[in-house]
Amino acid sequence: MSVSPAPAVTAKVINALYIEAMVLADEARAYFDLHSRDSRNRMTPLQRVGFSCESLKVTTRLMHVVAWLLTQRALAENAPSVDVSRSQRLGNVAQSEVESTSQLPIEAQQLIAASVELYARVKWLEDELVSEETKLSPARRLQSRLMEAF
Repeated sequence: MSVSPAPAVTAKVINALYIEAMVLADEARAYFDLHSRDSRNRMTPLQRVGFSCESLKVTTRLMHVVAWLLTQRALAENAPSVDVSRSQRLGNVAQSEVESTSQLPIEAQQLIAASVELYARVKWLEDELVSEETKLSPARRLQSRLMEAF
């Protein structure tokens, strides 16, 4: 299946989401690596394990988003007719558990919520792109691919 950004998904949208993802990734790294040391010292061992798991989930979510956005940018700029394989789709990520996240410091909860929200928006965007492509009849898809080739 060929998936290229629809006209509604401009380079500005992709770039804005990319910047948002990178800023959030930097904030998460700074918090989970540096600023959380004091917070971890006040946690129980079980809370520390939950904290570590959630930091990995945030990182994974954000890296999936960044990779997908970079793929979309490359497809739009260089190869709009490239077939998108499963490896180029937005990856599935583990869900955060409300029970464990509610016991974490507020800063961690905010980062977790922000990463979940960004991932959900990008997932919606990907679903829309795939949906638009599959809405086309086979003849229209072939016509579209021919127009892209020439």
